[in-house]
Amino acid sequence: MTNIAVLGYGTVGSGVVEVFFKHRDSLQKKAGQELDLKYILDVRDFPDSPYADRFTKNFEQIANDETVKVVAEVIGGLEPAFTFTKTCLENGKSVVTSNKELVAQKGAELLEIARKHHVNYLFEASVGGGIPIIRPLHMCLAANQIDEIAGILNGTTNFILTKMIRENMSFADALALAQKLGYAERNPAADVEGHDACRKICILASLSFGEHVYPKDVYTQGITDITLEDVAYAASCGYVIKLIGRAKRGADGGKISAMVTPAFIRHESQLGTVDDVFNGILVRGDATGDVVFYGKGAGKLPTASAVMGDIIECVKALDTSPSLRWNPSAGGNVAPREENVTAMYLRCRSDTVMLAQAAKKLFGEVQPLSREGQPADEYAFITPEKTEKELDAAIAKLAGMDVEILGKVRVLDY
Repeated sequence: MTNIAVLGYGTVGSGVVEVFFKHRDSLQKKAGQELDLKYILDVRDFPDSPYADRFTKNFEQIANDETVKVVAEVIGGLEPAFTFTKTCLENGKSVVTSNKELVAQKGAELLEIARKHHVNYLFEASVGGGIPIIRPLHMCLAANQIDEIAGILNGTTNFILTKMIRENMSFADALALAQKLGYAERNPAADVEGHDACRKICILASLSFGEHVYPKDVYTQGITDITLEDVAYAASCGYVIKLIGRAKRGADGGKISAMVTPAFIRHESQLGTVDDVFNGILVRGDATGDVVFYGKGAGKLPTASAVMGDIIECVKALDTSPSLRWNPSAGGNVAPREENVTAMYLRCRSDTVMLAQAAKKLFGEVQPLSREGQPADEYAFITPEKTEKELDAAIAKLAGMDVEILGKVRVLDY
C-alpha cells in the first residue's frame, strides 16, 4: 500500500483527486500495488465534499507521516510551494508537480535534493498540460543531442490569436471571450505578456541543454501589441502570428539563444496549423530531426492526467531517475537579445514613397506587403535576416526620419 497526498485543491488539485478515484482500480494495476489518497491539504473547508474526511490544514501532518510516499504539489507559485516541496523531499517523499514557476526557478536545486534522498521530483504537468514532453525529452529522445526547441506553449494566447486570425476579432474582444470561456484568468498578465510561456521554455531548455536557465535571462514579449492590421499583413504573404517560445543550443559551447515573442510563421508549417487552446512543441534532435508534440496544453483533467502519470512513475521507481536532471547555474547563460539573428516585419506610417526608399537603404532588399484597406500613408515590409542589434539601429534611424513605427514582429522559419 502506498499513500498519496495532494497539496492544494484548486482546479488542478481537484482534478487529480477526481481522476484518482475515478480510475483507482486501473491506476493500482499500473502501479502494481494498492494506492490510497490519504490527505488533501487546503486552507479552505469542504464539508460537503465526498472526501471531507481526507482534508487537512496542517502540512506537518503530511510531512511527518511516514506512510505517505508520494506528494502532488499543485498549489502554484513559489511559496509555500518551495518550502513544502523541499521538506517532503528531505523527508524521503517523492514530489510531483504542475507548478511551472517553481520548476523554472528552483528546478536544479530540488532535483539535487531528490537525488540526495533517493526519491523523485517529477514535473511532466508543468509544460504542455496533458501533452507528454518532459519524459520523452530525457528518456525517449535520449539518443539525440537536442539542438533546438520551439513551441506554442500557452493555450490562452493561442486562442486569442486564432480568434483574431479567423474571425477578425480585436485583441480586447478575443481576450474577453477567453475570460468568459474560462481560458484566461481575471488578471491575464501571465499569459498575454508571455511570462507563462517563458517559464515553460526555461524548463525545456534546462532539461535539453543540461544547465539551469532562469526566466530573468530570457527576453519575453507578449501579444498585447498585436493588431488586426498586423494579422492582415501576415495573411497577405502566407503567414500567421503565433506566440513562440524557443531555445537553441549555443554553438561550440557558447551561450544558449532563448526568447519568447510573437512571430510570423508559415501557415502551412508544423506550428502554423496549431490553433485555439492547443499547444504544439517542436523538438529538433540530431538523430530524429523534427519531432512535434501536440495536444491540449492546459485544463483541469489534461493536467491532472499528467500529474497522475508522474505519481504512478514515482510509486514504481526504485530510486531517483538518473536522466531527469540538469546542472545548477548562476544565470547569465543566455545570449543577449541583440545577438539574435532574425527577419523582421515592420509596419510604419509616413510618406510611402520616402518610406520605401528609406527601408531599402537601411535594411537592404525588403519584401513589401499589402492588405485590403491599406491607408496611403502606411507601409509594411519584411526585412532580410540581420542581428537584432543591426535591426535596432536601422529602426532607430527610420524613426529619426519622422516615421512612426506601428508594428514590429519577428519572422521565423518553423
